[in-house]
Amino acid sequence: MAYVIAAPCIGVKDGACADVCCVEAFHTTPDADQFYIDPEVCMNCSACVAACPVGAIFAGDDVPEQWQSFIELNASASRARAELDRAGDEGKER
Repeated sequence: MAYVIAAPCIGVKDGACADVCCVEAFHTTPDADQFYIDPEVCMNCSACVAACPVGAIFAGDDVPEQWQSFIELNASASRARAELDRAGDEGKER
């Protein structure tokens, strides 16, 4: 299972985790209050875990009970971003 960013990231958005990701699985938006990991892209290398300054990243199977909802939050935010990217690509002139 992919890595998941949970509640400790909210309001921090340090970006060190995204900097070490070799597959660009991390994303956010200016109005989002945290980063998200795309579970379809994450290759489970764990490089991001050590880079996170607030301990917000967990293996999917190890997400603490109180933050289980962040598993779906990361996935749904990633799906929404993918849809926006596709819509933007369709609107570009070729």
